[in-house]
Amino acid sequence: MKRIILPAIILFATAAAFYTGSVLAENAEKEAVKVPLENYLKGHETGDPEFMKKAFHTEGKLMFIRDGKYTTVDFPAYIGRMNGTPQADESARKRWIESVDISGNAAVGKIVLDYPNVRFVDYMSLLKIDGEWKIVNKTFYAEPKNAGSK
Repeated sequence: MKRIILPAIILFATAAAFYTGSVLAENAEKEAVKVPLENYLKGHETGDPEFMKKAFHTEGKLMFIRDGKYTTVDFPAYIGRMNGTPQADESARKRWIESVDISGNAAVGKIVLDYPNVRFVDYMSLLKIDGEWKIVNKTFYAEPKNAGSK
């Protein structure tokens, strides 16, 4: 019986250590993916283009439907719209990271921007480039709110 118990304990301990290490690595990678997403949120909050420059790769596009037509804006043009000051209704705006999904060096982040007159749902494509996660493309949906809703 003792011959069976000791190997079983060793096997269990090894498996538990491997699982714990794997979970810790997965959590660390998820936190690393959140860095550019949080910079993106901070850029919206402050209007500071430097946060957006930290979030986005130098090349990439926003892709969305406007007036029923497929539209794109490249990252430099999008970031160039930031004026360095928060929006007048900033205190009424809420934003959060809804989810993150990672596969190797690729990830997708879902972000919600809940503003007084519109709710945006952003889907960020990210890649780990030279050891750093960057947003390489953004698609979004804008849902206008009724004038009377909160």
